[in-house]
This record gives sequence, C-alpha cells and structure tokens, in this order.
Amino acid sequence: MENQTNVSENIHGGKSVSSQNDSEAVEQLWVQYKSNPTVELRNALVEHYMYLVKFNGGRICARFPDAVELDDLISSGYFGLMDAIDAYDISRGVKFETYCTARIQGAMLDEIRNLDWVPRLIRSRASKLNESTQKLEVQLGRMPTDAEIAQSMEITTEEVQKLKKETNTVGLVSLNHKWTGEDGEKDVQDGDVLEDRRSEDPTLPIQRKDLIKLITKGLNQNERLILILYYYEEMTMKEIGATLDLSESRVSQMHTSVVKRLQQQLQSRKMELLPTV
Repeated sequence: MENQTNVSENIHGGKSVSSQNDSEAVEQLWVQYKSNPTVELRNALVEHYMYLVKFNGGRICARFPDAVELDDLISSGYFGLMDAIDAYDISRGVKFETYCTARIQGAMLDEIRNLDWVPRLIRSRASKLNESTQKLEVQLGRMPTDAEIAQSMEITTEEVQKLKKETNTVGLVSLNHKWTGEDGEKDVQDGDVLEDRRSEDPTLPIQRKDLIKLITKGLNQNERLILILYYYEEMTMKEIGATLDLSESRVSQMHTSVVKRLQQQLQSRKMELLPTV
C-alpha cells in the first residue's frame, strides 16, 4: 500500500515525464493497477497519458470543418483513453502509447459520425457525384450536363437528378461558425449576418416616397390622387371615379393625359434616373 502511494505521488509530483524515474514509476503504476485496479490508480494513468488525447484531438480537428469542436473531440478521446487503460495487456510487450492511439482516434471519429446527421450512403454518393463532375469539368472545360454525368457514372439522367437532390443536404453549413469582425473586437457568427428575405427592405418606403414626390410634382390634386390610387392602392378607374366624384371615362381621360405628360417630363431626365453600374 505504501508502494502504491509513493508511485501515485511520483506521477502527480510535478517531475518531468521524460525522466527515467518517471518511466519506472509509470511501469510500477501499471503493474499495481493491473493487479489491483482502483479509481485512484486509473486516474493517475489518465492524467499521465492525457497529452495523447490532446495531441490526437488537435490533429483530427484540423482535418474537419469548423463545426467540429476540439473540446468535444477531447471529451470523447478521454473515454477512449479510459477504455484503452482497462483493456491494455502489459504482458504483451506493446507500448501503451501505440496501443491507445487507435482507441483514442476511434472514439473521436465515432463522435464526429454521431454529429454528422447526413447518412453515410448519401455522403458516399455525393462524393462519387462530385468526383465525376470535376473530372468531366476538366476534360470539357465547362460544367457537364446531367446527361454527360449520367454517361460517365453509367446511370440514367433521372438517377443523376435524384442524386443531386439527395446530396444537396451534404452542403449545409453551421450558422454557429464564427469569424472575426473587421474591427477585431467581436466574433460574429454566420447566423448574425444571414439575410432575412421575409423582412421588407427599409429603404423601399423611402424610395417609394421619393418616387411619388417626383412623379406627382406639377400635378393638381385630382391628377395626383388618380396616379396614387391607381398605381399604389390598385383601385380600378370606376372606384377612383366614385372616390373623386368623377365619371369613369373622365378618370380614364385624365389618367391618359397625365401619363403622356409624365413620359415627356421623365424623358429629359432619363440619364439621371437610370441606375449607375
């Protein structure tokens, strides 16, 4: 028991892991753990080999998109390390570092697969479709048609179109992806700058007001009302006549006259009103 305490203190005592004493202490720790496995001894081994989890986590994280968090990989690798410690056979003469690496990486890759909601079959099909498309693009010097892709993959055009629909899900990205703003003071997520197509452009009411002011300039009250009610309120000539106490034919006549005057008026300002490129 005293030996066990000394070995544990050696591991936790802040000495360099590269020293010969520490190597001997780790070997003794393994012997004691396999003969009498306790939580304290296992924790000491986990602490000693934790650098392997962080090292492999960093390497795997670099191969995947930003949606894969390093902390998540380290957490899963930690459980892989504990499984490796429990399953390791010291009598076989294999270095634990070599043995546990496969377990740690396997646990991390399993975590990534669990995070990936796209089925493996669809991802595999997407990979084949992209590969065939890229090869044809290089050969033809342009984007290939569905028929050309179908011929290359030896499937029908309908199957190519169906495959494209299925593989569209593979291209989805996380809105939690962060990037640093131009001012360098705040991290911005993709979701923060996503355009909301359902909301009205705040500049439209201002543009509409300016346009009405330009068009109705120089018109009398009835002429202004006819244009506004007809083009902006979408009322009929009959409804406008009833509103202004005019006949439908009189409203139509005034509308025609106003439109002709506006065409002449705006023709001279055509270059001013055209959008700049």
